Amino acid sequence: MITVACFNNKTVGVLGLARSGISSVQALLRGNAVVFAWDDDAQKRLNLMNQVSLNAVDLSLVELQQLSALIISPGIPTNLPQPHPLIPLIHKANVPIMTDIDLLIKAQPTTKRIGITGTNGKSTTTSLIGHILKNSNIPTEIGGNIGIPCLDLKPLDNRGIYVLELSSFQLELMQHFTFDAAVLLNITPDHLDRHGTMQKYAGIKQKIFAAQKSTQAAIIGVDDPYSQEIYTYLKKNDQQQVIPISNQDIVPRGVYVKDSFLVDDMDGKKASILNLQKASRLPGLHNAQNIAAAYATCRAMGLDSKKIASEILSYPGLAHRQEFVRQIRHIGFVNDSKATNADAAGKALACYQNIYWILGGRPKEGGLNGLEAFLDRVQHAFLIGEAQQSFAFFLKQHQIPHTLSGTLDVAVTSAYNIARQSSQSCVILLSPACASFDQFRDFEDRGTHFKKTVLSLNG
Repeated sequence: MITVACFNNKTVGVLGLARSGISSVQALLRGNAVVFAWDDDAQKRLNLMNQVSLNAVDLSLVELQQLSALIISPGIPTNLPQPHPLIPLIHKANVPIMTDIDLLIKAQPTTKRIGITGTNGKSTTTSLIGHILKNSNIPTEIGGNIGIPCLDLKPLDNRGIYVLELSSFQLELMQHFTFDAAVLLNITPDHLDRHGTMQKYAGIKQKIFAAQKSTQAAIIGVDDPYSQEIYTYLKKNDQQQVIPISNQDIVPRGVYVKDSFLVDDMDGKKASILNLQKASRLPGLHNAQNIAAAYATCRAMGLDSKKIASEILSYPGLAHRQEFVRQIRHIGFVNDSKATNADAAGKALACYQNIYWILGGRPKEGGLNGLEAFLDRVQHAFLIGEAQQSFAFFLKQHQIPHTLSGTLDVAVTSAYNIARQSSQSCVILLSPACASFDQFRDFEDRGTHFKKTVLSLNG
């Protein structure tokens, strides 16, 4: 685990005591900082005492000028929809706001870093890049928004690489960073309750390329207008190496997909690298973009093309991202719990036919809009959580048979009972198009519950 020593004998506040907050407290304490930690949730304050043996301190009652910094968890809003009450007081006291990513960079300043962001696909791309690097005998640690707090990673020297998934919440708050390779996959509507407008959301994503130099690489998916605009700006600015990627079009001096082959034109040679149909753990056009991004990133970091291609094929897949769970006769079960918005769910729907679709949870803005083109693949939908009534209205409009299941257990059982009456090969797909927080701790908890329920079925 990382020790943050730059606040030795100084007082630091930590606001938010979920996984990254607890990890920050521990890293600061290892570096001999005085830590005032707080969470508005009483249970999380109790967890602090149980895990760290540290009493919580209500930061609203503290003389804030004594803080050298405030480490804030990314889920805590500083602006929209409403700033946490402590934020205006922190600004008034001129206390720097940081994240655990900032602390990692301060603690490990000479280690190389790769940052990955995008509305969809960032976890798979992060995991795939880490897999390629590790299997190339490069000391590699993978963390960030992918679920492992970055300060829980191992210390690395200047031979190693941190591969960090970054959400827009993290990028919005981060202050002190630059990446040897920075990846922006795509930008589609998401988290607008937090960021306000698509323009602001895109601007936050663009922060990942901040302060890059000519020796560093910006890898950008150019298949949506917001990312294309960022690519055009960076290319014109000519500050770093800018590499376009696409799963739709030929992109000169980039990496793209043509006729199911991955093509490397980074050196102007248009080399066919890999038949993507052989990458069975990475199905679908969306994963073609993830592969292109991972390939371009590893090439920019100096790896050999053939080695990268070989390790793409050896990639085992990532939990909760179109994760195959089980086959019962003609029925396959797929866990895509990470699909927390309609665009992500559409990526999964595009990969299968004869789908018995489990969806719902806490809905995102826009609901199921944009999924109309995939509905002919759906045999029956099973709705859960807070979204089930609004989603039922959408599905009724499009004449899709559906059942209000309420909970995930009921949905799995109902889907199985109906699917096994069919003689066709089919898939029971959990791809919720929703956040999980109405019934589960997070998407991982939801996906794990789905897998346990599927494995308990009598085959």
